Amino acid sequence: MLRPSNREFDEMRKVSIEPNVNMHAEGSCLIKCGNTHVICTASVEDHVPGWMKGTGKGWVTAEYGMIPRATGTRMEREAKKGQSGRTEEIQRLIGRSLRSCVDMARLGEICIKVDCDVIQADGGTRTASITGGYVALRLAINKLLKEKVLFSDPIVVSVSAISCGIYNGTPVLDLDYVEDSNAQTDSNFVITGRGGIVEIQGTAERVPFTPEQFTQLYNLAVKGTNELKEIQRQALI
Repeated sequence: MLRPSNREFDEMRKVSIEPNVNMHAEGSCLIKCGNTHVICTASVEDHVPGWMKGTGKGWVTAEYGMIPRATGTRMEREAKKGQSGRTEEIQRLIGRSLRSCVDMARLGEICIKVDCDVIQADGGTRTASITGGYVALRLAINKLLKEKVLFSDPIVVSVSAISCGIYNGTPVLDLDYVEDSNAQTDSNFVITGRGGIVEIQGTAERVPFTPEQFTQLYNLAVKGTNELKEIQRQALI
């Protein structure tokens, strides 16, 4: 089967992660997954939400947004019209994914907010945000350890995410927009660096997919997240 991008069925788009792209944030990176580009920044606050005060535990949360011309036609800023349900769902996913790799007791009563701003979209913005968001979070934690704000590393494992789907009847890895908008099945996998599953989102757009096809998608996701883990590691050297 020939994909629109001429990639093999198990081939990701070219991925790059450039760390420290924001001079003000404690941690930041620019992640590029093909033509999807996301700036991720991690900001440290010396207090936690009110409902966590006195627990001795920290918190990691995320916000997500797309700039007006991230897509083919200009969108109104959500600051003007209010957040969409899609945006709220994505940023909750990012937050859950990043919290999965942090021991909140070791973090202490510190809150880290990870902002993921899509500057160009071509499919897979939520998975790119999770993958890049981890790098920004890791850099922020490194800074806190170096400055001896923290004495024990609260990050217990890495995390990354990738999309998979069934396109023209074939399970494929890392959908771009053309494939995503025409896929028979679209799924997102969030997997830790040790292979633990954080979250799986999967939807059949037309024909229900089989358990065998799900296994194929999962195996592709494991391959993809293993590759992403190495790209994250290289960005953090």
